[in-house]
Amino acid sequence: MTTSRPVQEFYSIGEVCALTDLKPHVLRYWESQFRFLNPAKNRSGNRVYKGREVELIMLVKHLLYTEKFTIDGARQRIDQYRRTGELRTSARKAFEVELAAEARAAIEDVLSILEGRAPAGQ
Repeated sequence: MTTSRPVQEFYSIGEVCALTDLKPHVLRYWESQFRFLNPAKNRSGNRVYKGREVELIMLVKHLLYTEKFTIDGARQRIDQYRRTGELRTSARKAFEVELAAEARAAIEDVLSILEGRAPAGQ
């Protein structure tokens, strides 16, 4: 579950997975489908993501999972954002929307527990 806005300079793939609630193989696949997702590699050959890349990943996640775009449609929408200069704003907004949705789900789980019901995720 996402806990806070990215503030580190670089993130490992494990940290990005924890922030975005995605599996590593999904991130690696998206790297092959979205040319702007191209994390640098450290001396050990491990991926290191910048905070801006984490925001772009959240934008892709939002477009694919929330707005139900296809990969091609998401790619086109992101290109449109880039052409109009709205990419950074859209990426931050998507990050905030996903964070709010995860917070809402966590609150609903807590309310379920307090009411004696099983949380929705179980």
